[in-house]
Amino acid sequence: MPRIPVHTVDNAPAASEQNLRTLEKKFGKVLNIHGGMAHSPVVLATYTAIQGAIAEHGTFDARTREAIALAVGAVDDCSYCQAAHTVGAKAAGFTEEETVAIRRGDADVESKLAALLEVAREVAGEVGEVSDATWDKALAAGWTDVELTEVFAHVAVNLYTNYFNHLARTDLDLPAAPALA
Repeated sequence: MPRIPVHTVDNAPAASEQNLRTLEKKFGKVLNIHGGMAHSPVVLATYTAIQGAIAEHGTFDARTREAIALAVGAVDDCSYCQAAHTVGAKAAGFTEEETVAIRRGDADVESKLAALLEVAREVAGEVGEVSDATWDKALAAGWTDVELTEVFAHVAVNLYTNYFNHLARTDLDLPAAPALA
């Protein structure tokens, strides 16, 4: 049961209405996470600002972004984000089995992406710390230090949503991600 109301465009606080309309248009409906964030306009505005910065300046394709989100959602045990990004990852070209492998941390994805996801997992799970071995492995796999730094923004927005979902206890309004065996 959620701790806070999930708003629609029609009953959201005025300061959240435009951001909520934009997200509704993007996703085809108001997702529970966005409707919950709308309860506090600063929460929704911060989320959309981070997403806007990533959209404007980010260099990763949808496939890479979704893989990072799946990895972070698994580290943080956020069932809502794992569900949402399983849907997004499948739309970006991953199979359901690949989404499970990414969440588990299996090396079933190509080695360059696996090295990047290891960086993302450490950032998320180690409060920003990444070992030299993990960093160097990602550089050796072909990622640049600029790209490895960009991972931080992607991890940050996913931590933001993961933590919000834990705080608010957002109800799942998407198909649940497959269980990790």
